[in-house]
Amino acid sequence: MFDLIKSIYYEFLSNFVPEKLSYEITGECKKCGKCCNYMYSKDTYTEKEFKIMQMIFPKYKRFYIKDKDEFGNLIFACKLVTPEGLCSDYKHRLRMCKNYPAKRISYAGKLHDGCGYKVEVKKFEDYMK
Repeated sequence: MFDLIKSIYYEFLSNFVPEKLSYEITGECKKCGKCCNYMYSKDTYTEKEFKIMQMIFPKYKRFYIKDKDEFGNLIFACKLVTPEGLCSDYKHRLRMCKNYPAKRISYAGKLHDGCGYKVEVKKFEDYMK
């Protein structure tokens, strides 16, 4: 529980960083289904927090921790993805799946190789141009 409170506290402090970056998603979907096997969560930093999220939101039980990236961020995958890369429960998929990808995100994620989307960093100078 302490880890969860600490994470919320650090998330709150991150809103006061002097130079903020924003991230924009560009590109198009290749309909390969790889995104379902390589997901990030900006709110989950540890395996313990992930278990808590699964208790609070039972629909998250469809996900499992697949790996960690080079920065230690958890990488998630969906248990309902078929070998062809399609959702086996497409009709009942979560809102986050229906809305993927968000055009703007508040963290720098890494997308899998071959994804049609890419994360572009937008700095203050970019908006001034």
